[in-house]
Amino acid sequence: MTAADELVSRPAGHGVSFGKAMKVWARVAALSFGGPAGQIAMMHRILVEEKRWLGERRFLHALNYCMLLPGPEAQQLAIYIGWLMHGVAGGLLAGVLFVLPGFLAIMGLSILYALLGGVGMVSALFFGLKAAVLAIVLQAVVRVGQRSLKNPVMIGIAAAAFVAIFAFDVPFPLIILAAALIGFIGGRTGIPAFLGASGHGASGGQEVLDAESLLGEETPDHARPNLAWSLKIAGVLAALWAAPVLGLGFLLGWNNVFAEIAVFFSKMAVVTFGGAYAVLAYVAQEAVETYGWLRPGEMLDGLGMAETTPGPLIIVTQFVGFMGAFRGAEGLPPLLAGVLGGMLTTWVTFTPCFLWIFLGAPFVEALRGARALNAALAAITAAVVGVILNLAIWFGLHVLFGEVRDISGWGLQIDMPVLSTINWASLLLTLAAALAIFRFKLGVIPVLLGCVSIGVGLHIMGLLQSA
Repeated sequence: MTAADELVSRPAGHGVSFGKAMKVWARVAALSFGGPAGQIAMMHRILVEEKRWLGERRFLHALNYCMLLPGPEAQQLAIYIGWLMHGVAGGLLAGVLFVLPGFLAIMGLSILYALLGGVGMVSALFFGLKAAVLAIVLQAVVRVGQRSLKNPVMIGIAAAAFVAIFAFDVPFPLIILAAALIGFIGGRTGIPAFLGASGHGASGGQEVLDAESLLGEETPDHARPNLAWSLKIAGVLAALWAAPVLGLGFLLGWNNVFAEIAVFFSKMAVVTFGGAYAVLAYVAQEAVETYGWLRPGEMLDGLGMAETTPGPLIIVTQFVGFMGAFRGAEGLPPLLAGVLGGMLTTWVTFTPCFLWIFLGAPFVEALRGARALNAALAAITAAVVGVILNLAIWFGLHVLFGEVRDISGWGLQIDMPVLSTINWASLLLTLAAALAIFRFKLGVIPVLLGCVSIGVGLHIMGLLQSA
């Protein structure tokens, strides 16, 4: 056994070896269905309640920091906890495994969609997926809201965020920054509504105290703030992130589809906050209207793929990059271009996640008792509820109506449906999916499979009637 092998296999002070951690993270990756709310609940169940790697308060502190960051909060939470347990190697292991199953699945589904997307049976399949996805997004609004909106002040922040983005098209970053400032001031001034307002609580049962966990209450040596180390690791990750962006731009030209994909999703990794549900409306609008990578409605098809596979929902961007390169690359076979576009999108979307955690987590760990910081993070979480509600309405309009018009004036910019274009079959299927989720408490996968089966069944019935 080499020295490196001994280092990896040797248990750390908490007694969990790197090999044991790898098995746990592989299990987390395999079970990471159901969007960020379900993934966070699953990680809490495994890592806090079952394995007791860390306590409730430490888990929530890490989660609130990840909610502050652009990108997928569930994957970043996995990176954060992996880093706490085993340093950089642990963070890389947790983050890569969390994405890998979804990356492979979405790549296969994107190829199928590109080749057969216009076939009636495949269209029927995605018709069912869209209805299920709409119900699942509504569930996300409810679940995150129940955990975050614990008092009228938090409800007011969520409502203000919704009005700002729905009616006035205020950018995501400004909403998040405003919420953070309000929360910070509220925490510093000691307003009760901001103290202990974070709502990402456990799913139930007795709270696991930090002192009773394997990590304990103390900060591991490798997790203590070290500015020189943070800048060094940040420089390496920033170079890995920027290399394909700059290389493609200078070699192929900035108007080349691969350079456009690299630049767009790199910008998204910096300026989009609130997790997958909060950023997909922005991605869909740019991909359809600005770049022409997708046709209207195809973003919902991609989200349906992401909902049926493990991993972060933001992996749907891989589908966007695949289709953009498949349709827009010159000089390459379309499928090869699509695969390269999907890989490029995944790289520039997820590499920054490791940068944010490795650069900031040591300093956030040192601020675990900072009241003002925790209040700012709680206010951000409340604002995200309003952003997700806006996404649910945006999806609903495009799933249930054949035509949506943009109504603007007096500073307002609102999407309004053309009522005569309502799709009654889609409405009934969406209501059925919502009933299954909210009334009968069915899981994501059974609802998705049920809606897909109904969509395909309706298509077959239509073929038989026309025969």
